Amino acid sequence: MAEKEVIKTVTIKDIAERAGVSFSTVSKALRNSPLVQEKTKLKVLRIAEEMGYQPNIAARRLVSKKSWAIGFVWPSVERATTGALMTLINEKLEERSYTTLLSINRIESAIAAFHRFQVDAIFIFYNHDEKVPPDYSYNTNIPILVYGVAGHVPYPTIDVRRDQATKLAVEHLYELGHRNIAYIGQPVRYDLLQEEKIRKFREEGERLGLKHIIAPVENMETHSGYLAAKQILQHKDDRPTAIVSGSYDLTRGILQAAQELKLSVPEQLSIVSYDNIPQSANLEVPLTTVGVELSSIADKATETLLHLVDEESVPDAIYMEPELTLRRSTAPPAAR
Repeated sequence: MAEKEVIKTVTIKDIAERAGVSFSTVSKALRNSPLVQEKTKLKVLRIAEEMGYQPNIAARRLVSKKSWAIGFVWPSVERATTGALMTLINEKLEERSYTTLLSINRIESAIAAFHRFQVDAIFIFYNHDEKVPPDYSYNTNIPILVYGVAGHVPYPTIDVRRDQATKLAVEHLYELGHRNIAYIGQPVRYDLLQEEKIRKFREEGERLGLKHIIAPVENMETHSGYLAAKQILQHKDDRPTAIVSGSYDLTRGILQAAQELKLSVPEQLSIVSYDNIPQSANLEVPLTTVGVELSSIADKATETLLHLVDEESVPDAIYMEPELTLRRSTAPPAAR
């Protein structure tokens, strides 16, 4: 009878002996600590991979008192922007040895589930149709970071200034000469993040003396953008010369409607899309966009979550400034 092979567990001590460094240095290198020189870190990681090292999660949890898991309350895995942002944050947390747990349940239900998993922090993407008082707090002692509108809840909040992004979009179109501008992106259900954009669009339209209309949508997805655009663009006599879109997904639908109506972009219709994502540059007509670059949001979210896990203080309001990125979807209006 052949002797059964014994699989030896590789430990941090084994890696330290081969690398010729201390146990502490290996531990820090595996956690991607900035306290370890890059050359040493790469050496440790290479040796760990060669030796087939697998971290002992249970032991690490006992020592650190952490679960090494972050809970995410996310609105939808279907929309392009939220999906791309979630992917980026997950990648950055994974580099720091964290696991991401995702829930698309309502906030209270998600937090209750994350308690059972004993996550180290919770990240709430706040566009749920939940109206709560500004001082409302959730039943948890787990640190919470919100992606939403600062001051809406008593937790640290990453605010990407959606209202200012809308202001940039309207001002850009106004400077090009547009005076009849539509906004597509008012969901039939309450959505705090979209309300910020709509409020500013209305304010800017009145301030600049524009003819401005706001088109309702069923949701923020492509088909809703298509239906809304078909409705407002089919009337030749009073057709807007420009559209501000509330999301990348809506914009894809708007482009489809414009194509069916044989309206060329930007010669007959200018479009500015919210969501500063790489996909916007890869469409047949590259989009002029407003918003904060996704990689910057992911960096800030990851950094802040790790500060909260380590019980470090963070600002109540973490503002990120949007930018206008000019591409080919906007131009001066054609003479009628």
